[in-house]
Amino acid sequence: MSRTIVDVHVLQTVPPSNINRDDTGSPKTAVYGGARRARVSSQAWKRATRDEFDDLLDRSELGVRTKRVVELIGDEITRQDPSLNERSAELAAAVLGAAGIKTKPARKADALPESGYLLFLSHRQVVGLAELAVQAAHAAGGGKLEFAKGEARARADREHSVDVALFGRMVADATDLNVDAACQVAHALSVHAVNNEYDYFTAVDDHKKDDDEEDAGAGMIGTVEFNSSTLYRYATVDVDRLHDSLGDAEATKRAVEAFVRAFVASMPTGKQNTFANRTLPDAVLVLVRETQSVNLVGAFEDPVPEGVPGGRIGESVRRLVQHGRDLHEAFDETPVTGWSFGVGDRTAPLAELAERTTFDTAVRGLGTVVAERLADAP
Repeated sequence: MSRTIVDVHVLQTVPPSNINRDDTGSPKTAVYGGARRARVSSQAWKRATRDEFDDLLDRSELGVRTKRVVELIGDEITRQDPSLNERSAELAAAVLGAAGIKTKPARKADALPESGYLLFLSHRQVVGLAELAVQAAHAAGGGKLEFAKGEARARADREHSVDVALFGRMVADATDLNVDAACQVAHALSVHAVNNEYDYFTAVDDHKKDDDEEDAGAGMIGTVEFNSSTLYRYATVDVDRLHDSLGDAEATKRAVEAFVRAFVASMPTGKQNTFANRTLPDAVLVLVRETQSVNLVGAFEDPVPEGVPGGRIGESVRRLVQHGRDLHEAFDETPVTGWSFGVGDRTAPLAELAERTTFDTAVRGLGTVVAERLADAP
């Protein structure tokens, strides 16, 4: 049976920056092809992508990831029935327990109970669980709360939000509530070798500076580690698995379009005020496949050297096209369709792999293809 898989390949140059730090504050790196590369973790770019969803999708289609689920559902209980405000936390904990989700006392003495891990719930699931708690409270009166067998768990496992369906969910207490992620995001790697650098800075004490009896020394000194790089970024979406989780073709189409828009245009926010490093990609390639996802990072196993003719972007585009072409020929792999877009003539060779167009046209075209293939699916 044919599948629908969307691969997104991005080349993006980032100036001096530290958009994703390790535990020591240094920019993350990785060794690939025997050379040290700049790296941005998949978690960082997934978070940036999710943040973009707020501008692309209705709030009702999104979810919330939090330990403070008792507070979250309690607030919704109060919204639905203000008379239950005093009991909202008790009711929220009870309905979560009925769903198989355990809560425990918070660290702060005056805080509400929390789940033992970050729990990802869709907006509709929060509303549904709160509604069930309100119904149980009314039915019980002053007696014991009772929930229909399996109903609480069912409400926590249907009407998944776009972000839950895309990025998945793990529920340690109730593994049957787990949701397999429909998308995968690779760690972004620089196409060339990097060496981190250090910015030595000083901060002036304004009040001390105006005092003639004080020295003119700095109020503080420090260093910030940074690098600059041309990154290869990759993500893939299994449209069929996404449709399985969302259960609606139109919602799946919107989700795919929103993911591609958000992944391409987003950027993690680490140290952004220090470096003002936000850029847009230099080149983007979107391919629809029906066999499997294919990461083209092998194009950059040999680091792009300094001073290469055409610059790093031109050479990276050339390598990406050649690697994609060679891989397709070797494995008899023919994409269903595709789109490419980018800045300037350096990105023109991408037309060999996919139609050259613009960002908005590519996303709308992708949405049309997704809708058509879902309509034709058995």
